[in-house]
Amino acid sequence: MKFGINLFATDFGIHPVELGQTLEALGFESLFLAEHTHIPVNRRSPHPYAADINQDYLRCLDPFVALATVAASTNHLRIGTGICLVVERDPITLAKAVATLDHLSGGRFLFGVGGGWNLEEMENHGTDPQRRWKVLRERIEAMKTIWMQDEPAYHGEFVSFGPIWQWPKPVQKPHPPILIGGDGANTLKRVVRYGDGWMPVAAYDPNDLTAFKQRVANLNQLAADAGRDPIPVTVMGMPPKLDVLKRYEQIGVERILFWLDSASKDEIIPILEQYADLIQYFV
Repeated sequence: MKFGINLFATDFGIHPVELGQTLEALGFESLFLAEHTHIPVNRRSPHPYAADINQDYLRCLDPFVALATVAASTNHLRIGTGICLVVERDPITLAKAVATLDHLSGGRFLFGVGGGWNLEEMENHGTDPQRRWKVLRERIEAMKTIWMQDEPAYHGEFVSFGPIWQWPKPVQKPHPPILIGGDGANTLKRVVRYGDGWMPVAAYDPNDLTAFKQRVANLNQLAADAGRDPIPVTVMGMPPKLDVLKRYEQIGVERILFWLDSASKDEIIPILEQYADLIQYFV
């Protein structure tokens, strides 16, 4: 298995450059940054995994800008979004940002995407939360067209343009891997339809992963039915426990991401050193 870190880079936490260099030195494979463009003061949307939001959500850096600084200061660490809220971004502009970051990093970018949970945040960007999954699909399809064609065009219900010119094209061909976040009723179908990997949160009982194992089997059956190879799985928010990690390894998970709350360098680095000792069991 491969191991990485997932967190919000913030204006009060460890600098992304220091974090990325430390991860590379300790032998981690990747760094994934989460995002929220803003948090509405008045909202009705409950957080799916916590009682409420903390300062990380309110003060997070733009992940693409932060990851660019990491790419410029490391040599082989993979960088990713975990996740990018595509339904809150213009697809033509986002396509250029992704391709630019993949170009500048020498092909190290992993594009984790999702529909999000904060309904008011989506609405502030002009996206109807009830239609966000179709918006997400069309924007992903449109970006793929931009990355793969010299004169791309796309005409859907929510995205329509073309033909256009846009460079650079991504270093990775046909494009950076698209990892679909979430674990809803239709998530696996979305992964097979327009994703390159599945990226759920580790929300299953760590002592009984029967349900998760079945989900992975269902994913790969859907992939086989569509004429695709087995689809890689990245699990976010994993507890740093050796026995749990071994269970996920037995299921065939490709990548584990440990979640960290944003904190100072002095607080973060000792934690990373403990995690680095743990992942040595899988080298």
